[in-house]
Amino acid sequence: MDQIKIGKFIAALRKEKGLTQEQLGEKLGVTNKTISRWENGNYMPDVEMLSLLSKEFGVSINELVSGERLATEDFQKAADDNLVTALDNSTFTLKEKIAFFKKKWLKEHIATIVLHVVAWIGIIVWTAQKLRGSDAYPLLGTIGSMLAILFYMVLRNRMMIYVEDHAYRATPDKENETKNT
Repeated sequence: MDQIKIGKFIAALRKEKGLTQEQLGEKLGVTNKTISRWENGNYMPDVEMLSLLSKEFGVSINELVSGERLATEDFQKAADDNLVTALDNSTFTLKEKIAFFKKKWLKEHIATIVLHVVAWIGIIVWTAQKLRGSDAYPLLGTIGSMLAILFYMVLRNRMMIYVEDHAYRATPDKENETKNT
């Protein structure tokens, strides 16, 4: 997104309506300095303000974000480009995306995890009763620990595959570039 182009477009739309920065600011509930910052390309209006500006000027949010009026044939292409740009510039860092998808995976799989833990405890208790008094009884802790570690590694691997598939997902344009090379 070209903030300067968007700012100039907002200024042109404001002038077409015969509004001063002060008047537009009053209508939107912001100061004239905020309007000036948008028009100079120093800041971008947030999503709520883009919606209000769209209604005020009778243009689409897509046109505002493109910084120009769009012909019907250009509209879909601009919408796609603007969406990809917005997603690429989202406020979420990679670290935040990874944390989000880890929590999401855990929420989706908590029942499976609990079921496996209960089954693991059941197997350990059952085996302990069967082996009570035998020479193999001391190995039970070692075997149980190994099973727990194996279980943890398998689940962690599944979670990381899920996180990689979602947090590192390439945009359609990047996937096409990869396929074409």
